[in-house]
Amino acid sequence: MIEVLAKLGRGPVFLAGEVLECVITFTNPLSASSTSASSEMLAWASAQIHCQFHTSENRVALPPSDGSKHDVQAENETVFVPNRGERGQCILSTPPKILFCDLRLDPGESKSYSYCETLPIDGPPSFRGQSVKYVYKLTIGCQRVNSPIKLLRVPFRVLVLHGLKDYQFPQDEAVAPSNPFLEEEEGLKKDSRLADLATELLMQSLILLQPFPPSSSCSTDLYNISNTRGKVGTFCIFKTVYKIGEDVIGTFNFSEGDIPCLQVSAGFGVTVGRGRGFRLGRGGRDSCCPHPLWCWLLTPLLPTVSLKWRLHFEFVTSGESSGTCLVRGSQSEAVTWTGVEQIEVDTFSWDLPIKVLPTNPILASYVSQFSSTNSITI
Repeated sequence: MIEVLAKLGRGPVFLAGEVLECVITFTNPLSASSTSASSEMLAWASAQIHCQFHTSENRVALPPSDGSKHDVQAENETVFVPNRGERGQCILSTPPKILFCDLRLDPGESKSYSYCETLPIDGPPSFRGQSVKYVYKLTIGCQRVNSPIKLLRVPFRVLVLHGLKDYQFPQDEAVAPSNPFLEEEEGLKKDSRLADLATELLMQSLILLQPFPPSSSCSTDLYNISNTRGKVGTFCIFKTVYKIGEDVIGTFNFSEGDIPCLQVSAGFGVTVGRGRGFRLGRGGRDSCCPHPLWCWLLTPLLPTVSLKWRLHFEFVTSGESSGTCLVRGSQSEAVTWTGVEQIEVDTFSWDLPIKVLPTNPILASYVSQFSSTNSITI
């Protein structure tokens, strides 16, 4: 028995263009209760990154694929196919890298290998919606002699920042920003500069997309909320462009409304639109589904679909005047007010478009639901 442990040292979230590094450890465990132990052998191990795209068949109908491109080798259990058994299409993959051949481990012995690969700068961002999904995984394949291949999959997320792929790093290291007190490898230096550049581009995007007026240190947007009966109130929000992980703060004012508002609910939503090669399937429709803000992305996924992000509000209003919405519950000196038992209400919704930018992947890793460590036993 051999235990295979894969660990992403920096967390499970990366920017497209960054270097993903994973340490893969192979161990022949020595159990205290074991009376006999022997060496274990692995013929080879290889690793590869791929992005899997799949859709909900009852929501999205894609053009038929070319059946003539059927891969016969994918059915062979002795061939390393990272996406074997997964739904959908593999739309992106890196070249496979061999970790070792003919590994022998004595009882209690472990050996570790480092896998490094640059994530494609032009790849789509990770996304998990009701209609479509783009999922990135690092797959480690291992095989014993005359045995089927075993696969260990390590899921991770990829954020895409527009403009990053057009940047050229300086060739002269003397003019590149660096810390003279730290000795870093070349790959780590470039990765650090990439993160710094991403932060700078994000700040520039925030300024361009949400400019402040010259006479004010902050800006606010004020919206009137009304239905067919009249004005319900106003909503004030300080900005409509956010980075992943930021709080969305707004205030409601119902004091000047003509129609009493009994209830307000708010949430985040995404609309999946149609692109080239995309049509809604039978019973399908554009959807609004809640998502945690940290995983939102501002970028088109592929020509297949497009996304629009928004704040979604639902209001419950009364058709009666505010004075009849409450009844006096006691004639004593202490007055208690209680709500009426029955009241005629109207409901309506309102969507406010917003834009969401990526953030530093290290910060996003703190709230990611993915684990940085995965393992299997062969």
